[in-house]
Amino acid sequence: MSEHADRRRHLLGLINGFRISQALYVAAVLRLSDLLAERPRTADDLAAVTGCDPRALHRLLRALATAGVYAEAPDGSFASTALGAELRAEGLGDWAAFAGAPSMWGAWGALEHSVRTGENAFESVHGATVWEYRARNPAAGAGFDAAMAALSRHVADAVLEAYDFAGFGTVADVGGGNGALLATVLSRHPYLRGLLLDQPHVVEAAPAVLAAAGVADRCEVHPGDLFTAVPPGADAYLLKSILHDWPDERALAIARTCRRAMHPGSVMLVLERVLTGPPYPPADLPAAFSDLNMLVGPGGQERTRAEYEALLGAAGLRVTRVVPTTTDVSVIEAVPVEP
Repeated sequence: MSEHADRRRHLLGLINGFRISQALYVAAVLRLSDLLAERPRTADDLAAVTGCDPRALHRLLRALATAGVYAEAPDGSFASTALGAELRAEGLGDWAAFAGAPSMWGAWGALEHSVRTGENAFESVHGATVWEYRARNPAAGAGFDAAMAALSRHVADAVLEAYDFAGFGTVADVGGGNGALLATVLSRHPYLRGLLLDQPHVVEAAPAVLAAAGVADRCEVHPGDLFTAVPPGADAYLLKSILHDWPDERALAIARTCRRAMHPGSVMLVLERVLTGPPYPPADLPAAFSDLNMLVGPGGQERTRAEYEALLGAAGLRVTRVVPTTTDVSVIEAVPVEP
């Protein structure tokens, strides 16, 4: 194959990437990887379980088999590959179901609007912010919470390997959803106590998550608004994928709320992707496209280290270090600056 033909084939793969993402979305919604967890099954068998058209489902399975997600045997049955196993509910299945959902699909379809105007695509399409939309649509809110929990499980292990929580007595997870991240932190450190804050309708699911992890007796759940007040006096304040949801002025308001709650020895741990370059290494691809996701979704942005230093500095905090993890998320450590 010539160099030109190779470039063309690569570009076509990028252009047509939406097809794979939607196929994965459907597979996740149908829980195909969960259904294939124990044994191979035919398309007819899976169609009977999922209520799908057998021939159409076979075509979906065949397409995903060409992508390495499933494998088709000579007898026509399909099995999950190691890649497909990651699409189970306890893996990235909930994220795939959220990322390809019609509400997000529609927002990405309005990317051009955001690029031309700088406005939020999701709000222009749905007439509401992502937060308002999820509050009005409980199923969408539950899907988002499940997606965040799916990512948190993976990120939590990497963060705990990269960052030492020894020396902390109390950890507050600000905007911590249903408590999946905090539950992992507390499970690994039995001497720690936790404080979880998020919107009332979000933390309703937290007691069950914390109880399942065996840490409910060491964690207080606080329904609240992170723009107004957070539990005071914790030794560490976790903000995972929070600041990137918001433009600078709103992100600064959150950081200032946390700063007011911190004591002189407290530490803020911002868990976010950190943009680098130029030049842009291949490892920056998730962060760069997450930045576009912030543009079309909640309206925030990913940031460079310098931008985080400026943002947190305006809130009275000093970035002491940025600790990379084995994921594309880093731990941005910041401490209070005395006036």
